[in-house]
Parts: sequence; C-alpha cells; structure tokens
Amino acid sequence: MKFSYISQLHCPKCQKEYRSDEIQQLCTCGSPLLVDYDLQELKKHWTPSSLVGRSNDLWRYHELLPVVNPENIVTLGEGLTPLLRMDRIGVAMGIDNLWMKDEGIIPTGSFKARGAAVGVSKAKELSVQELAMPTNGNAGAAWALYAARAGIKASIVMPIEAPVITRNECAISGANLNLVNGLISDAGKIVGQAVKEHNLFDASTLKEPYRIEGKKTMGLEIVEQLGWKVPDVILYPTGGGVGLIGIYKALKELIELGWIEEKLPRLVAVQAEGCSPIVKAWEEGKPDSQFWEDSTTIAFGINVPKALGDFLVLEAIYKTDGCAIAINDAELLEEQEQIARLEGVFVCPEGAATFSAARKLRESGWIKASETVIALNTGSGIKYPETVQVEVPVLEPGERMTRG
Repeated sequence: MKFSYISQLHCPKCQKEYRSDEIQQLCTCGSPLLVDYDLQELKKHWTPSSLVGRSNDLWRYHELLPVVNPENIVTLGEGLTPLLRMDRIGVAMGIDNLWMKDEGIIPTGSFKARGAAVGVSKAKELSVQELAMPTNGNAGAAWALYAARAGIKASIVMPIEAPVITRNECAISGANLNLVNGLISDAGKIVGQAVKEHNLFDASTLKEPYRIEGKKTMGLEIVEQLGWKVPDVILYPTGGGVGLIGIYKALKELIELGWIEEKLPRLVAVQAEGCSPIVKAWEEGKPDSQFWEDSTTIAFGINVPKALGDFLVLEAIYKTDGCAIAINDAELLEEQEQIARLEGVFVCPEGAATFSAARKLRESGWIKASETVIALNTGSGIKYPETVQVEVPVLEPGERMTRG
C-alpha cells in the first residue's frame, strides 16, 4: 500500500492538469491549484479501521496527504486537537449541541501549523531551498518555524501592526523578517517582487497547492471525532479562507471514499465588520469578492481585504447552503470574555467571532436548538494579549485580598 495516493494537481477554473512531482505555483490562468488523489484506488485499501493505532497527529491521514516519501515529513506533532463540548455557553445561546474545535493548543499556537507542516514537508520533497510569504502573523510564524526545522530558508513580510509575538516567532527562527507599514495586501506585493527578483518559492496563501491539504485535516478530524458523522453547521473565521476551502474538500473526499453519507454541514464564513468582502459578495449572490477598502479589525488574522481563493470560499458556502456573517469588534471581544468565564478557554479573537456568529444565527433561527454546531477556535488567546484590558488591584504586603 502506498504512503500517499496523490495523483496530480488541477485548476478549478480552467481544469488544466499539472504534475505533482514538480514545483507548481498558480495555474497559467491565475487560479490556485487543487490536489487530486486516486480515490477509487484508495477506496480499495483504506477504511476507518486503518486508522486504529496510528499516531495522534494529522499524519494519521497520510494516504490523503501529498507527501510521497515519509522521510520528507516535517512535524512538530501537529493535529488531532480536542473537540470540546461547550455546554454552558451553549445553554446561554440556546444551542443544545455546541462544540469547539480548539486549535489553540497546536504547535506555534494556531491552526496555521497544519498548513505549514504539510506545505513545508512537500516543499522539502520538491527540494525547495528558500520560500517567501506575506502574513498577518500566525501563518508566517508557523512557516518560519517549520522551515527552520526542515533546513529551508524563509523570508517573511508582515504588517507592522501584526501581533508582536508572531513577529518574535519569525525572528527567533532565523527567518529574514521584514515589516511593512500597511496591510497584508501590501506585504503580498513586496513578496511578489522578491519572488521574481530572486527566484524564490512563493508560499503565499493559495499560491502553492499544499497549505489547503494541511488545513483540510481539521475536517477529517471533526468527522472522525464525531464517529464518522457530520455536524449540521461548521463556523469558520475567514480571512484567506483556506481552512474553509480545505474542510469542504475533505468532506467531499470522504463522501467519495464512502466513509460518510452524502450530507454536508452548512459552512459559515465568519468575518469582521471592518473587513467583510466575502460577506458582501455572498449577500449579493456573487461568485467572487471585491477588494475591501480601509479594512480594520482587532481580529487581525481575518483582516484580508481580498482573498485569492474567494471564489472557492463562496462555492463552499453556496454548495452547502451555508452563509457568511460579519461580527463587530465589540461583539467578539464580549464573546471572548464570556467563553473564558463560562468555559475556561482563552480563545483568540478570530475564534471568538465564530461563537458570536453562532449566537446571532441562533437568534435569527438560522441555527436550530437541536442542531450539532462546531465553532472553530483557530488559535490561542495568549497570542493576543492586547485584546484583554483589565484593571487589577495592587496590594501592599500584609494587605487583605479584595473580593469580587
């Protein structure tokens, strides 16, 4: 039995096919490429029982991942994060079966480690020597650290307003870090120029095909953790939208393998009011989005004015009868505090936005009380200390403790 059943890459826009054993970036038409697997052959050899006794990380699904030789795997133990019941906040929202997929405990502190693990591993297999990418913080930190583990050079450009901890992660990994006084779109232009001038591997979101494959393992895990059943709703904080694209791809592959029934959860793209191009496009029924001018939000990871794969995000929403919803910063910060107080979990602001979205969708009746709902927390709140402002009493030695 083969380690990976990868067969080729294809363009979802023009359907042109590409080899998977050569470095590929975008299609000649400008679209991101998607990875194909020989699912009919894999179906003959692979069943849910094949996973019994395997490692508790995302590489347990290696047949459905793109790395052909296991010696090229670059790992820090990422994957198989907890799926936690959120009963107390679920009661407050009126949702009986509310769950959280908690990516805050994954290496580098965010779900970006999934894309980095698979993307860097495949880059190593294809003999990439140096990669470059723009980032809002967490992705750059993850790719810089995994690249260091793989012995690959990394050049990272991030907005100067990105969380300081992510800047430090890049710097301490030895990456060539540059800051830009602007947005991730400005960082992307700088990286694009450097890629041309120095012939670097462009690891920008969806400009290489394998980050999606790492992110799709969130979908594989959710279904496995639910006993090979799909939830009714999955809410995902959407900037570049790679995770939502990946989850949708994973579910379709599991259907073709016969591991789950042909029923898809309704996928929800959650954005910030200060940057919601996907929401606007969905509300208008359009197949892609327009650049969002003057974007701003405290949920920095979803501050993406224009996603390269927006058409794939919108397709996933339309095909699953899902929706897109925008949350304002005050709402998500209030939700972040409520989650910590009721459930003891310090989620990132992007993750808090998904819970706020679940609350709103339950209030509107779009989510029913009895439905099984999964909210994605994509990172640890510890990485965003500036989102929490508290006044704490300072005591002199011998003073009595205050009581709340």
